[in-house]
Amino acid sequence: MYGTVARYRIKPGMKDRLLALEAEFREAKVPGLVAEFIYSMDEDPLVCYEAVVFESKEAYQALADSPEQDVRYRKLLEFLEGPPEWHDGEVINSTFGK
Repeated sequence: MYGTVARYRIKPGMKDRLLALEAEFREAKVPGLVAEFIYSMDEDPLVCYEAVVFESKEAYQALADSPEQDVRYRKLLEFLEGPPEWHDGEVINSTFGK
């Protein structure tokens, strides 16, 4: 598995619009997508960390290179105070509870 972890800060009043965009992402049925998690930080709820997991690096790269994802990314930037910090890498361990 492969994925990315992003850190970003949502503009005040834009959380609902960001979540609506994320719903569009889910509805797109992205090939190779395994899971996505967005964390809103306790100390500042506008600061978020997002973890996205794909079946493979190739699936992740195919999405990243697609024109459709570029459109979604540009929409995402409208809701953020600046571009996300991206940290890509191989998933070397995962645990899921019951």
